[in-house]
Amino acid sequence: MSAPNKIAHIGIAVKSLEKTLPFYTEQLGLELVGTEIVESEQVHVAFLQIGESHIELLEPLSDESPIAKFIEKRGEGIHHIAFDVDDVASRLSTLKEQGIPLIHEVPKAGAHGALIGFLHPKAANGVLYELCQYPKES
Repeated sequence: MSAPNKIAHIGIAVKSLEKTLPFYTEQLGLELVGTEIVESEQVHVAFLQIGESHIELLEPLSDESPIAKFIEKRGEGIHHIAFDVDDVASRLSTLKEQGIPLIHEVPKAGAHGALIGFLHPKAANGVLYELCQYPKES
């Protein structure tokens, strides 16, 4: 299995995009490249460009959102690191065969039309990793 292509984004859990975005855009000078509702994860996300990667701010849409539960338990802050990969389904299958604990054994829909899957934090010393496969540009 080859290495991931790059860090796609770093996910940061926040209580409010409206209150948080000005720090990233005005104080840090990052470009807001878009916002999106991701129903499958019950979040409103904002993507900010930094080099070839992004910062992904994640605001929960409900108290039942995994991000709301994360914030309740740990507070706002870094939630996950996402890797850009070529074939998320194959990678998840291989990791499962290797006994790596997964949150998703099959890919699901994510932001920007990506297929995503999360590895369980137990697999990586408490770090939550996401694998992202983005649609090929035509």
